[in-house]
Amino acid sequence: MAERTFVVGDLHGCLDELNALLDGLHLTATDALIFLGDYIDRGPASRGVVDRLIALRTEGPRCVFLKGNHEDMFLAYMGLGGHYPDAFLVNGGKATLRSYGFEGCSGEQVVARLSPAHREFMLGLQNYVTAGEFLCVHAGIHPLRALAEQLDEDLFWIRDEFIRNRHRLPYIVLFGHTPQREVFMDLPYKIGLDTGLVYANKLSCLELGAGELIQIRRGDWTLRRTNLAPAIAAALNARGR
Repeated sequence: MAERTFVVGDLHGCLDELNALLDGLHLTATDALIFLGDYIDRGPASRGVVDRLIALRTEGPRCVFLKGNHEDMFLAYMGLGGHYPDAFLVNGGKATLRSYGFEGCSGEQVVARLSPAHREFMLGLQNYVTAGEFLCVHAGIHPLRALAEQLDEDLFWIRDEFIRNRHRLPYIVLFGHTPQREVFMDLPYKIGLDTGLVYANKLSCLELGAGELIQIRRGDWTLRRTNLAPAIAAALNARGR
């Protein structure tokens, strides 16, 4: 059982802010980290972010890495599954290839040059994970489908149909994918943790047990904390959990 569980929003190649967050959390072997996907594309250091996440597995805390739509496109570009291979380069993929030193490479060339560790990381990403009262997923869920019936299109790509409607699952859904200026809260149904880090805004992380929101602004590596526990507890009580 994890002593603390942290859920981390979209990173998009922003290594400095990831490092600042991890340093500020003072992690131990009893902690757990759940990352909501979109580690790559658009930002300057996609390769560095993936290197850091791979290394994190050996440093003590239990890590769960979810697949985002940008990893899905990267896999498709390389011919390793995924969806929408033609969308990769026009949705920030050129920045990813540049960070690897693969600029101008075809998908086949990337596969041949990508390290086994990075290939295994991408292929091993999970679709979703539950943690107590919470369901963690990259984009969201189809509000009318059971969890076992969710499609890849829902888990990695859904936006308005999820955000604008209330679902029927017995969880608060923690999701990224759709950037907001501030954390999006529609309790007891969903909390959106993509606060547009790569767009010069901030990285958001939620500690589940304490209900504490931890944020770092792009280029300013001071951790700022906000207590969301009363709002989350009230929502769960109102739902009868």
